[in-house]
Amino acid sequence: MNDIKIRTFDDIAEGMSGEFAKVLSDSNVRTFADVSGDHNPIHIDEAYAKTTIFGGRIAHGMHTASMISAALGSVFPGPGWVYIEQNLKFKAPVPVGSEVTALVVATKLMPDKGFVEFATTCRVNGKIVLDGTAILMAPRAKKAL
Repeated sequence: MNDIKIRTFDDIAEGMSGEFAKVLSDSNVRTFADVSGDHNPIHIDEAYAKTTIFGGRIAHGMHTASMISAALGSVFPGPGWVYIEQNLKFKAPVPVGSEVTALVVATKLMPDKGFVEFATTCRVNGKIVLDGTAILMAPRAKKAL
């Protein structure tokens, strides 16, 4: 039996929110580099990264942004929802080993399309490192054939 709660459009109200947190460890960053194909030395080579304005390795911006996807897909609104759009503004670097907390807040309901807009932010130690908006499409009930 499936215990996954699928929220529909009607289950969502403006102001509802969800949060997801994860440490972007060395192992996570190296795996993200392999999966994405982005092996920029700022992310994986400490000696090189020390010569940059950041003074050390930083996580990929899109790795940080993926914490938003985790919040939306796993926490709120949860499984079954589909990304339509994501806008991002990178505000600060995320050092490897930092805990990133993603917060998503429903800000606008679009009942004609079954879409919901969310404010999205990622923080490290309380500081916003990324913000933006996302639009998701609510799951629809399967029609009987």
